[in-house]
Order: sequence, then C-alpha cells, then structure tokens
Amino acid sequence: MASSLTELIASQDDLVAEAALALPHSFSHCTYSLGSLRQAVYLCLTCASPRGICSACSIACHTDHEQLELFPKRNFRCDCPTTALSHACTLHKTPEDVNERNSYGQNFRGLFCRCGRPYDPRTERETMIQCLACEDWFHESCLNLRERPSSRESSPAAEASTIQASDEVNGANEDDDAASEASSSGLPPPLIQGSEYESFVCGSCVSGIHTLKRYAGTPGVMMVVRDDLSSDWKVIGGTSAPDGDNPVEVLDEAVATNAGTKRPRSPSATADANSPESKRARASPGPASSSAAPCLAPSLNMIACKIFTSRDDVTLGAGDIFLTEEWRNRWCHCGSCRPSLESRPFLLQEEETYEPPEDPDSSLSLEELGMRALQRLPRDRAIDGIHAFNNMRDELVQYLRPFAQEGKVVGETDVRAFFEAKLEAARLARRDR
Repeated sequence: MASSLTELIASQDDLVAEAALALPHSFSHCTYSLGSLRQAVYLCLTCASPRGICSACSIACHTDHEQLELFPKRNFRCDCPTTALSHACTLHKTPEDVNERNSYGQNFRGLFCRCGRPYDPRTERETMIQCLACEDWFHESCLNLRERPSSRESSPAAEASTIQASDEVNGANEDDDAASEASSSGLPPPLIQGSEYESFVCGSCVSGIHTLKRYAGTPGVMMVVRDDLSSDWKVIGGTSAPDGDNPVEVLDEAVATNAGTKRPRSPSATADANSPESKRARASPGPASSSAAPCLAPSLNMIACKIFTSRDDVTLGAGDIFLTEEWRNRWCHCGSCRPSLESRPFLLQEEETYEPPEDPDSSLSLEELGMRALQRLPRDRAIDGIHAFNNMRDELVQYLRPFAQEGKVVGETDVRAFFEAKLEAARLARRDR
C-alpha cells in the first residue's frame, strides 16, 4: 500500500516513541562489577552455553544472537565477562573467572516446569507462573489449575504421575512475585485466577520449608487438591466463601472458624489476638521471635499433611501453594516457625530487583541524537559530514524529481536502487584510487 512521505515520517516517529517506552534504560554498563544480585537474566541460545547474561550485555554484546528471557533470578552475577562464554564482553573488557556461586537450573538449558519442556512463544497457549522460591516457571495445567490444552502433547512426567500437565509462559508479574493472569488464547479461566493470589511456591520448594508446610492449605495459603483420581480438582485454603464454580474446602475445625480472616486466631491467644501489641510482636523479630513464644500458626490442614507425607504419590495434589495478599504479615514468629523464614529472606520481605539506570536520551528523536553525535565530532570531521549529507540530499532530490513530475509513487525498490547505486559508486571510487 502506498504511503505519503508525511505518513512514513509519522510512522517512524511512532516506532521511536515505542522503542523509548520498551527500552527506557541505559545499557552501557555490565552488572558484573555489582556482584551477585537479583536481576533480569537472559540465556543466549547462539552461544550455546548454559550461562546467563544481564540486560545490558543482552543488548550491547549479544544483540544479534538468539536469546531467551529467563526473567529475574536472585543472587546472580552476569556471566558475559567470564571465560564461561567464548563471546567477548564489549562492556566489561577484562576477562573474569567463571562464576562459581551462580546457580544454574534447568532454565539455563531452555527447559521449564516440572514437566521439563522447552518454551516456544509462537505455539504457547497457556500462562506460566514463576515460583517465588526456586524461580522456575510452571504451566497452569501442570499446577492443576486447568486442563491441558488439546494442542499440547502429554509430558512423560505428567503421564507417569497422572497430573494434568500443560503449557507455557507468562513472564512478568507486576511485582516479581509472579501471579498468573488468565490466558488470552481462548482458554477458560484457571481454577485460581491471578487476581486471587499474590505469590506462588511450587510443591518441591514447599516440602523443604517447614513453615510453608505448616501453613499449607490454611486460610490465605491455597492449594489445589482432589479426593481421588476420579474427583475434580478443587481449592482449599481460600479466604472467601465457596461458590459453585470454585469449591473451597477447609478440612480442620480450627481453620474453618477463621476462614474469613486475614490471619487466623491462635487457640492459645484468642483474647488478645487482635490487639495492636500482639500484631506488632508477631511481625517483629523481637521477643515474640524467641523460642519461649507460643506458636500462633493455624491448625494443620490434614489433606496438606497427607500430601507432604507421601511425596511420591501426587494423586491428591502436588503440594503447590498460592499465597494471598499481604501473606508476609501473617507468619508466626515463634522459635519453631521463624528459622525457616530467616534462612530465606524473600519470605519475610519483598526483594529488590536491579534495574539498569534510566537513559536520558531514550526520549530523543533520531534527528536529535544525530545532532548530538555530530557536535561531539572534531570540527573538521563534522564539516566533512555535513558536506556529505548535503550532497546526498541534493542527489536524492534530483533522483526523486522525475517521480514528482510524472505523478509516480516512490516505492521501496526505487529507494533501494538509489542507495545501491551510491554504494556501487563509492566502491568504484575506492578501487580507482
């Protein structure tokens, strides 16, 4: 379709503005010198090494390589300047030793979820959810939140355990705690929608964290379970009343009496559970954190206990938990519950994720950037550049004049022909010297 020059210029301006919004940061410094931190990590598929690179190196050093975004990883140091990658880092010039402290899970081999499948954004139909603890990504159907889409093949892991496994990824959550959004691919909404929880922890991670196992299936710590192989999946640990579509089941009397509260009362502290002093004591690492403090965790959920005591049998559920809003404020801080939280600070307070500094030039137009670059050149080179530009402009005007006189539309092939002729003339001039 033919476009006027004005339309082409407006389209170019729109593209520049879109690029400024998508990449507003400066990518001129590798994060290696900052040490280990939580940051966005990319896997370079072209370099074919299970290592990760930072945002700046993904743009400056590997921009022409095929990459896979892994999203934030904690305690990670950029591998681009190290000898682990053969491609030299253009931002950190000094070669560094291999990062021994980095952890490389299956994501660095391009595999995701408990089903161990690669991610293909061109065919993926499902949302994927990031585990807060291990930071791997899980398909909604592998979490039993929905049935597997018909276009997806059965995974070996899912067939062996009868879990309904499934497909792929939604990267970003608004706060890096990774909440699922309903897929926009025509699939029905998942059993637990993204607006109903704030964070997700996979069953494998929950089984290794005492306090998470203690809270699993209690109000505000939802789980997807079923009674037997022939039953439908359902939600337990919800904080709202059950409805017909999303049955919510609480299996312990002590839990059931407090299912509508943000934090359940302790049987031993019913009278003063809601006092300001009590709330402050629970949330602080002060005296209430001592081993003498009573445990304020809710009563155990029996079906959750059954799941975690028979980890090899995932018929009833995989042990995944979905934490509702303000879940960090509801932990018990007694001597039994606190240690497993302290060893994982992200369970006590939200982590900071590094972002590259803002690029002050990101909002400038191509013309403004060109003029700024021209001003930095030595005066004689700047004058030569201006002369060369003016000559090209005059030749382009002369080339396009017949089109205007005859009312012809200038096509892409016409513009390409002009610049190819210019390049050929320059090659001939260099050869004749």
